[in-house]
Amino acid sequence: MSGKVFIVGAGPGDPKLITLKAVDAIKSSNVVLYDRLVSPQIVKMIPKNAEKIYVGRDVGDDYKHQDTTNDLMVKFAKKNKKVCRLKGGDPFIFGRGGEEAEFLRKHKISYEIIPGITSGIGSAEYSGIPLTHRDYASSVVFVTGHEDAKKTNESVNWKKMAKSVDTIVIMMGLSRLDVISKKLVSGGLDKKTPVAVIQNGTTDKHRMIKGNLTNIAKKVKEQNIRPPSIVVIGKVVSLSDKIGWRK
Repeated sequence: MSGKVFIVGAGPGDPKLITLKAVDAIKSSNVVLYDRLVSPQIVKMIPKNAEKIYVGRDVGDDYKHQDTTNDLMVKFAKKNKKVCRLKGGDPFIFGRGGEEAEFLRKHKISYEIIPGITSGIGSAEYSGIPLTHRDYASSVVFVTGHEDAKKTNESVNWKKMAKSVDTIVIMMGLSRLDVISKKLVSGGLDKKTPVAVIQNGTTDKHRMIKGNLTNIAKKVKEQNIRPPSIVVIGKVVSLSDKIGWRK
C-alpha cells in the first residue's frame, strides 16, 4: 500500500494568503518537501513530528535537482507516508507541478493538487495593478523570461506577443529584461508602454519600481532590484497611481 502526495501552492509570500486546504495538507502530513520561496511563517506550520526537507532550487542550480525531489516523493509515498510537496505561488504556474504529477502517475502514486495564488497575480494586486480592466486590458499572458536550460531554442516569441495581448506578466525575467524589452519594441509595442517591476511581492519587503520599455532595465540596475521579482507590462500599470493601497 502506498501513501499519497499533495502538491501544494503556498501562495506568493504573505503567509495569510495561503488557503485553508493547503494548511490542512501541511498539518496532516508526515513529510513536507518545501521550496526556497515558501514563507518562513508557513514553514513554521509544519508539525514538529513531521519530517521537514528543504528541496529549494536556486537560480543556476543544475536542473537535475528536480530528479532528487521526484525520487523523494515516490520514496516516502511507498512507505505509506502522507507527503506535502510545498511550493511558492501556484504549483502549475511555472512551478513544475505538472512535471511532478506526471512522475507520480508514472510510478502509480496517488496525488492531489492544491492551488495557490501565483506571484504574478498577488504581487500585481498588492501593487494596485489590475491585470485586466474593462477600459485598458481584455487579455493577460503569464510568460517565463528564463526558459529550461535543456532547450536549444527560445520558444517564447516576444515580437508576436507585443501586439497580441494587452498585459504581459513575466516571471523570472529580470536578468533578460533589457533584451525582452527591445524585442517587444521591435514587435511593435510602443516604447512608452508602462512597466512595473515588483520585488518580494506581498511580503513586508514588497518593493515596486516603474518605468517604460526604454528605461526599465536601466532603472532595475540603478536601484539594485533583485530576484524574486515579476515584471508587468501594459497600460494597467499606470492604474497603480490611482488605486495602489499599500502604504
